[in-house]
Amino acid sequence: MSILLIVIHVVVCIALIMIVLLQTGKGADMGAAFGGGSSQTLFGSTGASTFLSKATTAAAIVFMLTSLTLAYMAGGKVMKSVVTDAQVPIEQPSQTEETTTDAGSKSE
Repeated sequence: MSILLIVIHVVVCIALIMIVLLQTGKGADMGAAFGGGSSQTLFGSTGASTFLSKATTAAAIVFMLTSLTLAYMAGGKVMKSVVTDAQVPIEQPSQTEETTTDAGSKSE
């Protein structure tokens, strides 16, 4: 299940990158306004912007859903730690208590 989800996630990532790179910038509309070859576009003069924006929205939604699902699936696993198996060492008396008792007995 997770491998299928990872494959879908990678395919959507690549598709999202390609869709964003296919879109024209905001400055490209100025050339079309002065007759800069808008008839040579694949989707017509305004068809590309609406189609590519809808495709970007759909790919972004699928990308976010797969990201959240993969994060949820990865977060649910309980890993066993090595530290939990280690025994707690027995507490030794501190050195400061020994030195204070030794110093008190020598002064008398």
